[in-house]
Amino acid sequence: MSSPTENPLLLRAKAVLTEESRAIIALAESLDQTFLDAVRLILDIPDSGRVLCLGVGKAGFIGMKISATFASLGVPSFSIHPSEAAHGDLGRISSSDIIIALSNSGQTLELLQILPAIKRLGTKIISITGNSESELAKSSNIVLSIGKLKESGPLGIAPTTSTTVMLALGDALATSVLEAKGITPKEFALNHPGGTIGRSLLLVKEVMRSGESLCVVNESAHVSEVLHRITITKGRPGCAAIISDSGHLSGFFTDGDLRRCLEQNPGFLERPVSEVMSKTPKTVEPNLLAEEALAILTKYKIDQVVVTDSSRIPLGFIDIQDVVQAF
Repeated sequence: MSSPTENPLLLRAKAVLTEESRAIIALAESLDQTFLDAVRLILDIPDSGRVLCLGVGKAGFIGMKISATFASLGVPSFSIHPSEAAHGDLGRISSSDIIIALSNSGQTLELLQILPAIKRLGTKIISITGNSESELAKSSNIVLSIGKLKESGPLGIAPTTSTTVMLALGDALATSVLEAKGITPKEFALNHPGGTIGRSLLLVKEVMRSGESLCVVNESAHVSEVLHRITITKGRPGCAAIISDSGHLSGFFTDGDLRRCLEQNPGFLERPVSEVMSKTPKTVEPNLLAEEALAILTKYKIDQVVVTDSSRIPLGFIDIQDVVQAF
């Protein structure tokens, strides 16, 4: 319950949020087969097709956000302003595309003017509108109705509840397509290389040390040679992947192994590294999330882990400092 003395602006803000949330809940409860038909239409887009969002004013801004969401999920998409479409940008639209047209009234003039040209192209149209009897709805292949909504706010005029519901419906549509396509976090990461999302979805192969920075030595080499090879390797990694004659990983030699040798194995420098190496090193695959590799390093209290392919051929190694810096 609100206090009788509560600030009227807080009361207004709470009322707006309550009204808009109720409208979203009501829409959620009304979703039916029509929504699934829209999802299927997008899933069936040919490889050359895209999701194109059209709207004017506030609905246009919502269309931009919906388009950006589809693109981030790996569905090619962009937004077009209907006025620009009427002056040449219709050339960007093909029969392989799907149009998502947004208009609360369904009577937005700029949209209606270009609908005949879009229909002639054979482009399918999904409309998001509050008026299922409108001209836009009648010209659409699928109508996603948000219902007749009262706009929140003291005047009840400015697009508020309607645009919030449009946005939520667009999110529901995009994420349903995501689930149906079975997109994995690793695939999602390809479209999010920057920011917090990108860092959390970095793959091992993107942060591992490899090539000239990977020290690989045959298991027959003496420890002194291994130490020399580690020293001259780019970045001085502090570890070496030990391989058999066939090139498969047979062990791992690290600074920690060196310290143990100094304490326990007099004369170890001239002994084969196979006698003092770690023979069951932890390994990870290159397509594992770097975050998961960090969890392994932390769990087993180790500083490095070898990266191998499915045949246990060393490809690189992960150093805990590199992963921490990446995050």
